[in-house]
Amino acid sequence: MDYSLGALKLLCIQLKRARKTPSQNAFTLGGILFQRAWLQGVLVSTPSSSDSGGGGGFLLDDGTDVIELILSGDFRSRNWETGMYVMVVGGYSVRTGDISAIKVHKMVDLSPFPNRESMWYLEVLEAFKLFYQHLLEE
Repeated sequence: MDYSLGALKLLCIQLKRARKTPSQNAFTLGGILFQRAWLQGVLVSTPSSSDSGGGGGFLLDDGTDVIELILSGDFRSRNWETGMYVMVVGGYSVRTGDISAIKVHKMVDLSPFPNRESMWYLEVLEAFKLFYQHLLEE
């Protein structure tokens, strides 16, 4: 993981436009090279809430699409529940014929802060206008 590449603040729908780069373990969105994404959304599925008796995964819905979260041991042992509003940062990966995924490096429950969801959309819009828009229009 190249930590000199910033984690882009994005919506799931924007991640669908990202393309894998041929020479690096990275993606490009317009002219922006990245490996990690920063997302916020509602947990719509956790292993304990799945129909398969705990065999399912974590799914995050940000209102534009759904993405799978791959959690390591430390994060997996925490008490994540369906309906929580969370922030995640992690490595982005596309899987052929399957839902895209984030390998989580950081995950925070933002549920106690009810205005975080509306603020998130403003943060993504601001980041787009300040940093990404001019690169995508070229």
